[in-house]
Amino acid sequence: MALKGFVRTIKPLEILADEQIEDIHRAVLDVLENTGVKMQHPEALKLIEKNGARVDYETEHVWIPPGLAEDSLRRAPSSFRMRARDPKNDLIVGGNTVYFVPFPGMQSIDLETWEQRQVSRKEYYEGVTILDELENVHALENYTPYFGFEGTPQVLAIPEGFAAQVRNSSKCIFSVGRSQVCEKFIIQMANEIGIEVSSGSAASSPLTFSKDELDCMFSFIKGGFPFHVTSSVVLGSTAPATIAGSVVSTSSEIMAGLVLTQLIKPGARVMAWDFALEQNMRSGAPGFGGIANCLHQAVFNQVWRGYGIPTVNLAPGPSSSKKIDFQNGYEKTLGALTAALSGANVILFHGGIYGELTFHPIQAILDDDVAGMIGRFIEGVQVTTETLALDLIGQVGPIPGYYLDKKHTRDWWMKEQFLPKAADRLTLPEWLQEGKKDCLSYAKERMEDILSTHTVSIPLSEEQDNRIDTILSEARDYYQRKDLI
Repeated sequence: MALKGFVRTIKPLEILADEQIEDIHRAVLDVLENTGVKMQHPEALKLIEKNGARVDYETEHVWIPPGLAEDSLRRAPSSFRMRARDPKNDLIVGGNTVYFVPFPGMQSIDLETWEQRQVSRKEYYEGVTILDELENVHALENYTPYFGFEGTPQVLAIPEGFAAQVRNSSKCIFSVGRSQVCEKFIIQMANEIGIEVSSGSAASSPLTFSKDELDCMFSFIKGGFPFHVTSSVVLGSTAPATIAGSVVSTSSEIMAGLVLTQLIKPGARVMAWDFALEQNMRSGAPGFGGIANCLHQAVFNQVWRGYGIPTVNLAPGPSSSKKIDFQNGYEKTLGALTAALSGANVILFHGGIYGELTFHPIQAILDDDVAGMIGRFIEGVQVTTETLALDLIGQVGPIPGYYLDKKHTRDWWMKEQFLPKAADRLTLPEWLQEGKKDCLSYAKERMEDILSTHTVSIPLSEEQDNRIDTILSEARDYYQRKDLI
């Protein structure tokens, strides 16, 4: 049993020819072999040298031969299971399955002034409740919905957020954050309730992995957990300004990290996370929601689909808009649609507004309709004797025949359509009569309905909940002893 998500039945979008993809692959191997990467971690340097790479210990520089890179790709699984508390929410990551997960924001926004504000504990818990209810949110992500809440020391924001997630959702926790070794407390909580967690290492672009990132890799891979390697670049700043060059750069970073995961533990479950953003050359800020981001992830997905490694796209989550508005809608939708069409397995999407700074559950509710529409599109069109409906067309014939009263219509119309839950679908007279509501009004109504009716499919037992409290107290004591609180 596992969560279905959406199964892509249409041919993935391929914007480059096979020869161009091969050019990118050869360029990645060239970067690894001749430019190399920095790995600021003595154990990693020894392990990778033992397996045929050239290492300069003084500069912490490694050069990875093509054979080692390609062997590592073959060792990594093309799909794998991630275990949730409720088995029906397990994920099978890889293949043609597409999952949507929330995108994090540091804080919420005021829907009247659009200014940022910190949330209360109650609002944080309610945010998780809403994500647990939304049918097209297939798992939860670290820092979602927010990074901490009022009254929580910053060093406890991640453990407290994880506790909020497991108390208010039975969905898979797709990835967990880490800081000041807080992952050890998260792993304790996960073990108490019988779920898997994953984490990841992010390259410091260009072409560098810090000791902290590689410490995390060794810890999670040796522990048998799923893992991801992330490249987060800004085109023209920490990667080349060209789409092709940025894909070479990000793929080189992820490939280097993947090599190490397979040397630590052959067959380790690993994902390729891509978060590439165009540069706003006026301000120097990342260009969230830009079309170059869509082009980059389409090429990236095409390359890594060829490698057989599950891919995760982050760029669809944030917008450059500071509001829930038209700009926000088209930037996020273009990103999510091109990600799904081009082969992403997981798309970070729901709830994100500006950058990684703001999240709102109303945005997540609206995004859930977008995710559902995209999911319906990639599931494609069935062409069978029944769907061709030749006999029915012959039976109905020309006017005055019609299809509304036919069993075929009753059997098929809901399968072929997608019905959004927070959209205005009224006729004009109905809309006027019902008070001229827009999608924001419907989303607010849906949020209130969810908060008044939703229950977690498998709640924590009293014993598990008490154990979570104990672990959080142990974490607080630990950080007090470290003078971090």
